[in-house]
Parts: sequence; C-alpha cells; structure tokens
Amino acid sequence: MPLRIGYVREHFSSPLLQFAETDGGKTFTLVECPSGTGQLIGRLEKDEIDVAIALTDPLISGIAKGSKAYKLVGSYVTTPLNWAVITGKDTQYNGISDLKGTTIGISRYGSGSQTMAYVMALQQGWPTSELQFKVNNDIRGLIDSVNDGTTSSFMWEWFTTKPFVDAGECRFIGSVPTPWPSWLIAAHPTRAPADALKPFLEALSGYVRAFDAPEQRAAADVAFIKDKFGYPEADIQAWLKTVGYPPNCAEIPRQVILDTLDVLQKAGFVQSPEGGFDVTQFVNTDIASLV
Repeated sequence: MPLRIGYVREHFSSPLLQFAETDGGKTFTLVECPSGTGQLIGRLEKDEIDVAIALTDPLISGIAKGSKAYKLVGSYVTTPLNWAVITGKDTQYNGISDLKGTTIGISRYGSGSQTMAYVMALQQGWPTSELQFKVNNDIRGLIDSVNDGTTSSFMWEWFTTKPFVDAGECRFIGSVPTPWPSWLIAAHPTRAPADALKPFLEALSGYVRAFDAPEQRAAADVAFIKDKFGYPEADIQAWLKTVGYPPNCAEIPRQVILDTLDVLQKAGFVQSPEGGFDVTQFVNTDIASLV
C-alpha cells in the first residue's frame, strides 16, 4: 500500500514534486491540502493521509496539546518562513500596529496562520488572550474576508501571496519571519510503518540535496518552479536566496523543538506540563534521529 503523503502545493514542495514524478505512485501518492497545516493535521486525525509535510509550529503545538494522531519523523526546510501580514486593498490598516484589537483571519484553528498571529502579538506586546479570529479556510476565503471587512488581516507565506498583491486584490502591511526552521515531517504512528517511511525519507533526502545544490539553484530550480507555479523569475530567485534544506530529512534538531515550544509558551499558545516537556515524546525515534 503506497504511503499517502499530505502536502501544500507551494514552491517549498518542489523537491517532493520532483520525487513524485519519478516514483509514479509506486511507493507513495500525494494528497494536496490547500488550506495548509491545520488541514494536514485534520487529515492525519481522520485517516485520510499517513504522512504530512507541514509547518513546524502547528505540528509541535498539536503534540504539546495532546494529539496522538502523529509524531515527528523528519525535517524538510531548515530556514524560517517569512509570513506576510496582509490586509484588504482599501482598508484603513497600514501597519501591524494598526491591527490591535481587530479580528484576524485564519485558515483553521491550530494552523500556522493562527500560531503566527500569537507570535506577532507577542512581538507587539499585545495581550494574546484578547486575540480574535475568524476561520476562512484558504487563501481565497482569507482575501475575500479582508476585503469585505469581516477581518482586518491575515498571515500567509510572502511569495505565495505576492501574486494576489501584484494583482491589486490585497496589500502587504508587514511581515513576521518564524523564529524557527519552518517545515517538519510528521507521520501517523502505525499507518506509516518504518519499512515504508525510512526508504521514503532517504530518497526524499536525495531529491532535497539535489534541489539545494548551487548549480541547480542557478537554473534548473528556477525553471521548475516557473513551470509548476508560474511565478516571475525575479520572485523565484529572491525566494531561493532565503531557503535552505537539510542534508538528511531523517534528522530533527532537538533545539528546534525546544526553541519552538519556548516561543509558543511565551505567546500563550501552549502550556508546559509540570516538570516541562519531554522532547522525545514529540519524535518517533524508531524513524528519526534527534540531533
């Protein structure tokens, strides 16, 4: 039975897409989750996928809040994600400071768009207990909401949103980079067995290393992303300068989990149990190595 791999069809997924083209469905199939990590976690819980390539903070906060639907099994992107703060084309909001006390759009509860709103509030010195949210599912719903006035703003990855800004549908008013590496890999503890998952991670590591190589970044990566996503070359080249991938997807730095939990606790998004978190409870150490 091929593994069902949930993913978000964005430029970050390029090495995975290249792997999938070669594999041809023999060892895994891709399940697109356009609403992002909240949707990916939901599909892990509902037995609709076995593995998720998803954002660090929602994955870690989900386990911290008691989810048993998955454990961490690998790393995917080693650099921060630059979250844009977006408002409607004709709103009165011109900077992040203008958003205090307003309703912020999110894709789902527990999504990156929600956890990063907590980080933004922490940085701004706002009481995170007073944050207000409205669920709008995906980027189309989020853009519609900032333009009809039901939300003031939302947060989404910069380059994914830029085509909508360039088209005049919405505006950037700031950005908040994640204080942690941005993408991890999670899997259901029984539906993704080691004999299937270990070869998948090993092979994915090869595609990641190839994509990350300087000679690929100079031309082939640009051509692939332009073909798959239609982004302007200048935007692709700008993004490539900001992104890094791990040499081994089956390794997870212990510090990534600790640092993410530290920020999420300070932001009031998770609460530490008595005695603190045990990092080994977050990782399936039969699959991944904590380093």
